[in-house]
Amino acid sequence: MSPKTPEAVPPLVVLGLPGAGTLPARLAAQLRCEWSELALHRFPDGECLVRIDAQVEGRCVVFAGSLDQPDGKTLPLVFAADAARELGAARTGLVAPYLAYMRQDHRFRPGEAVTSRTFARLLCGALDFLVTVDPHLHRWHSLDDIYAIRTRAVAAAPAIADWLRRNVAAPLLVGPDEESGQWVAEVARLTAAPWTVMVKQRHGDHDVAVRMTQDASRAGRTPVLLDDIASTGRTLVAAVQALKEAGQAGPVCIVVHALFAPQAHRQLLDAGASRVVSCDTVAHPTNAIQVLPLLAPAVLELARAP
Repeated sequence: MSPKTPEAVPPLVVLGLPGAGTLPARLAAQLRCEWSELALHRFPDGECLVRIDAQVEGRCVVFAGSLDQPDGKTLPLVFAADAARELGAARTGLVAPYLAYMRQDHRFRPGEAVTSRTFARLLCGALDFLVTVDPHLHRWHSLDDIYAIRTRAVAAAPAIADWLRRNVAAPLLVGPDEESGQWVAEVARLTAAPWTVMVKQRHGDHDVAVRMTQDASRAGRTPVLLDDIASTGRTLVAAVQALKEAGQAGPVCIVVHALFAPQAHRQLLDAGASRVVSCDTVAHPTNAIQVLPLLAPAVLELARAP
């Protein structure tokens, strides 16, 4: 039997979501296709109008932009994806290096919405595929648990490990809580570095306590705190303080998704962090680790006809 011929990729066009920064242009350069900004107009009453200025008929339309601050971005995305289909797009996809609403994966209190599941249903109704970077998977085993469309979760660990090899001679990797263990363990494997995780107790959005689970001292090693998401930064601040109290030098802090609230970066440095760096999934002055070049192969794979 002859091998199956791979399905062709339809012509691609990238449409940049509001606030996407340089991502659409960079992605289009990697995909060697055209790109255009999605035109957005907000009316005085708060409603919005979107307009697609690119030719989409017969093409695979790839919307590009991280979904930080998602409430103002999601409806324009859904409107534009629906418009692209009406205008004859072969299929629609989304490249969102940061995928919102993944942390509410359980009904923690009676009556709460499990927003990760609801948000997934909303996107699945508008798109044919999704590419993201290290979604916050804790209680969900994979994106397939809640997303009915084709998805790819690109791992930031190889890029983080490469940055560490070039910038930190002898790292000791530390996760600020149990949930960070999956990222810390993989980066530790890639760098052959020792690692440990802390235990966290959260009492509120801005009230977090962490403690060491074992002796984290390693002579001659630089502590490196690694987490997937930093928003208020309180978990990392508490972890920095715990390391300092244990006699460690000021740690390097690495986050995949820099959702830093105002002053959070400064508070980390004031707490004793020697440096704060992040991946370029969400635009921030701390961006130092490039993962966006890893996205194009996943797009080409999912853009093929099902």
